Amino acid sequence: MDTNFSKIRMTGKLLSSKEISCEELTKQYLNNIEKENKILNAYVTITAEEALESAKKVDEKIRRGDSLLPLEGIPMSLKDNISTKNIKTTCCSKILQNYFPIYNATVWNLLKQQNSVLLGKTNMDEFAMGSSSETSCFGGSLNPHNSNHVAGGSSGGAAASVSGNIAVFGLGSDTGGSIRQPASFCGVVGLKPTYGTVSRYGLIAYASSFDQIGPITTSVEDAALVFDAIAEYDPMDSTSQGKKQSAAAGLTQNIKGMKIGLVKEYFEDIDEDVREAMEKAIETYRQLGAEIVECSISELKYGLPVYYILACAEASSNLGRYDGIRYGFKVPHYEDLNEMICKTRSEGFGAEVKHRILLGTYVLSAGYYDAYYKKAQNLRGVIVNAFKRVFESCDIILAPTVPMTSFPCGQTVKDAIQTYQTDICTVPVNIAGLPAISIPCGWDRKGLPIGLQLIGNNFCEATILNAAYQYEAVTRTDTYKAVDMGVTL
Repeated sequence: MDTNFSKIRMTGKLLSSKEISCEELTKQYLNNIEKENKILNAYVTITAEEALESAKKVDEKIRRGDSLLPLEGIPMSLKDNISTKNIKTTCCSKILQNYFPIYNATVWNLLKQQNSVLLGKTNMDEFAMGSSSETSCFGGSLNPHNSNHVAGGSSGGAAASVSGNIAVFGLGSDTGGSIRQPASFCGVVGLKPTYGTVSRYGLIAYASSFDQIGPITTSVEDAALVFDAIAEYDPMDSTSQGKKQSAAAGLTQNIKGMKIGLVKEYFEDIDEDVREAMEKAIETYRQLGAEIVECSISELKYGLPVYYILACAEASSNLGRYDGIRYGFKVPHYEDLNEMICKTRSEGFGAEVKHRILLGTYVLSAGYYDAYYKKAQNLRGVIVNAFKRVFESCDIILAPTVPMTSFPCGQTVKDAIQTYQTDICTVPVNIAGLPAISIPCGWDRKGLPIGLQLIGNNFCEATILNAAYQYEAVTRTDTYKAVDMGVTL
């Protein structure tokens, strides 16, 4: 069976064979963004000048007969919390509405070195705090499969840009599921790498011990190619370790005998359509020769409270820098310094961000630190050890990415608790710093995509990518549906 679904490789071949110039390709994407972004609201900044400049460099290399690097000339998008020198980077917040960084994030420097073509910065929940992209000051991104439904969050714009075919790939960030959840909702592939493999330098922080940058693509091979390009050791990030091995090089290994763990807690309280899709995926892996191992991690019940206590505490600390003095939004009228800071933060931050800052400040305050923050840190260690225990008997873990499919626009306002529940299957991975991937695995009764999550041990991206690749090879025609909105190659 043909398993070459790589849009990156297909685009590279078209460029190398001169069937299309990079400048022509880039203009096609920019034209489609101009038309389709009015519907999807995937991009908040279009970088046409930057894109065409990169395209001309690629075309010059092709004219000279030079070979292209894997991501050279490939049109892509960046989430709007990834710093880009002299290109507006707002975190989709009023408080950074006119912020132009003076340096590049390491991931963008790595992609610039390959002459990847940056089409623009993508929409997101404000400061990556949300599960629908609706907390963005620019309004939410919409789902290409049904524009009455959300694209997910917080990397909703990146997922919508790839699913809607107005970018070949995108980079998002994942603090509690913010790559995998929108990838699941939009029917694309989203990889959250092991904490430390991809540099966080230049990623505007939400919760520093959870945040991780990763790719959103239309195929597993593309996710591996992008991961290999950005997972380099960076001395500018004290937690950086880089990748241990190439992920793309190990995609064709037989998975016969692989032990796949089914943690029963992941399958509690999930929608029936999602459950049916999981059962089909499990049977597919059995047919591929994998051994299914049933297991339990009772500690997962602490996942959401541990995540929201610790992430909000870190957000409270990280977002203290936005005071109207050094950079960003500042109110024009005030009596004194304290009033200026108070008014600036009150007007500059949206409701969800203020909610999480207040929660984080509360759990860090005297009298509550031991009762909440310290206890949550201890439970984080318990969850880490629980995963280690499971990986003694399993190679990977199979689970739903999200317990449900994309919900209608506006639901996040009506039912905040249910919105937080969309993170229940993703946050344990961030708590433990593990790698995980979401891949399409079917459709619900409304025709909305369902995502399958594969979780690996630390630095085992190659293992989960290979398992995902083998699944994709035999299910692609049933689980993936292109949205005819963008450029057809």
